[in-house]
Amino acid sequence: MQKENSKGNIIDIKILKRLYKYIKPYSLKFYMLIFLTMAIGVLTPIRPLLVSYAIDDHVAIGDYKGLLNITIILIILLTLTGIFQFLHTYLSGWIGQYIIKDIRVNLYEHLLKMQLKFFDRTPIGRLVTRNVSDIETLAEVFSQGLAALIADVIQLVFILIFMFYLDWKLTLVSLSTFPLLVISTYIFKEKIKHAFNEVRTAVSNLNSFVQEHITGMSIVQIFNSEKREYEKFKSINEEHREANIKSVLYYSIYYPVSEVIQALGIGLIVWFGAKGVIQEYATFGDLTAFIMYLNMFFRPIRQIADRYNTLQMGIVSSSRIFDLLDDSDQIPNNGHYIPEQLEGKLEFKNVWFAYNDEDYVLKDISFNADKGKTIALVGATGAGKSSVINLLSRFYDINKGEILIDGVPVKDYELNALRNNIGVVLQDVFLFSNTIEANINLGNYEISRKKIYEAAELVGATSFIERLPGKLEYNVMERGATLSVGQRQLISFIRAMVYDPKIIVLDEATSSVDSETEELIQNAIQKMMAGRTSIVIAHRLSTIQNAHNILVLDHGKIVEEGNHNVLMAKNGYYTQLYNMQYKEVV
Repeated sequence: MQKENSKGNIIDIKILKRLYKYIKPYSLKFYMLIFLTMAIGVLTPIRPLLVSYAIDDHVAIGDYKGLLNITIILIILLTLTGIFQFLHTYLSGWIGQYIIKDIRVNLYEHLLKMQLKFFDRTPIGRLVTRNVSDIETLAEVFSQGLAALIADVIQLVFILIFMFYLDWKLTLVSLSTFPLLVISTYIFKEKIKHAFNEVRTAVSNLNSFVQEHITGMSIVQIFNSEKREYEKFKSINEEHREANIKSVLYYSIYYPVSEVIQALGIGLIVWFGAKGVIQEYATFGDLTAFIMYLNMFFRPIRQIADRYNTLQMGIVSSSRIFDLLDDSDQIPNNGHYIPEQLEGKLEFKNVWFAYNDEDYVLKDISFNADKGKTIALVGATGAGKSSVINLLSRFYDINKGEILIDGVPVKDYELNALRNNIGVVLQDVFLFSNTIEANINLGNYEISRKKIYEAAELVGATSFIERLPGKLEYNVMERGATLSVGQRQLISFIRAMVYDPKIIVLDEATSSVDSETEELIQNAIQKMMAGRTSIVIAHRLSTIQNAHNILVLDHGKIVEEGNHNVLMAKNGYYTQLYNMQYKEVV
């Protein structure tokens, strides 16, 4: 299982600046949050000071009126602090949720523009982790990390100011255990940071494994691999468990240690403070205030370690997210040509293409297809047939050569205008867990139901849609599990036809259906092709015998070209394929 790089640093100014760009739309609320943070940091340490005054200046001399006034002030202070804390918690959470919404939308929009080869090399589970888990971790930076960390630091500063104001000797005594707390907190911070990184990596690996194997469960069961995959999952899950247990161990050690250090500090204050009261250079009020201050002081110190690690993990997640956003492996949509009416004339000129470096899968491919003509591609698996149609729609960009539509290079077309004019029907039909209508219009509400029914009538799919409960509102479930292979294929035909494309691409469109459905689809194909330029990939050579031109590919090269009769007369590669398929002896 591939490990992830868990880079990131809390002082990574570049990442913090990029995060601030997402804060700017909510700058007013952010500055209000900063004000609340500072106000809480100032108001909270005032309480022990008031308690000290109440004991020394009012309780000690029996001044009940003065004590009542102090009590009222304390109640007002507590109420105000409570309101500020409520607003602080709500506002930090609100800002965090809006920011991660913006980042998640931005990230998903970025993924929509990536080339297919990016998805070829990147595990889907890892992308899910980036878009869900990493962004949720980033939310904690705003709700529990940055603002709360600043509030804790401000509170510590004012606690120290008030402590030195009351009694510098007692302050030094109470801080004598502080180095122990700093050392233990630093060790805990470093240990828990590594543990959290391991947890994040384990979560990503789990997501990748589960997503991949649930999607491919049929293969796992067909090849009786349940036990082997179960053992793999147990191993990955054990890594996740061990990483989490490690973090639990560090917490279970750190908090008791910090409690002991705090108790030691309080003991020292009581000892020296009581001695000061006896010798009359300290008061009961001072002693009480210092005990309260020490409790206040240790609590944010302990929390700072958590805040720091929350912020650290947020920076790590931010680094991963921004690395993905910085990935420029996109099809550049820098073309501006939007034709008023596409004719559909195709031309491939000396096209070379490789998925990886110079391992070419297409080598010097050249052919023409006039408007309304049908080009068929045949050849063994891996010959490069599907690569041709991927290049036509610019799912990938070519390495060398040129592809033209109506005499204009495809890279000069505006990408949406190009793809709207090319209807693609693939062998492996993907349907989303949604209604038939949603799987046809794909969220384009300009496509009316009337247009959908017209396309359904054209491809002969009306009868089966009408028989379904809810008709177009019928939910096909994930990947169209409630439909037959032929029904899913017909829906993909409708999906292609509602855009009225001028170029039709059929990639093994009938290879997975029975003979009866194939006949129905072949009739639909003939209607679809009428007046449109067509590229057909087929293993069943019977489906392309009427093509105007057949290109025979082998190892990325065109080895033969011509119509069916011409190729059969050559008694070459095409003839061998034909005879192997029909077991005929020429």
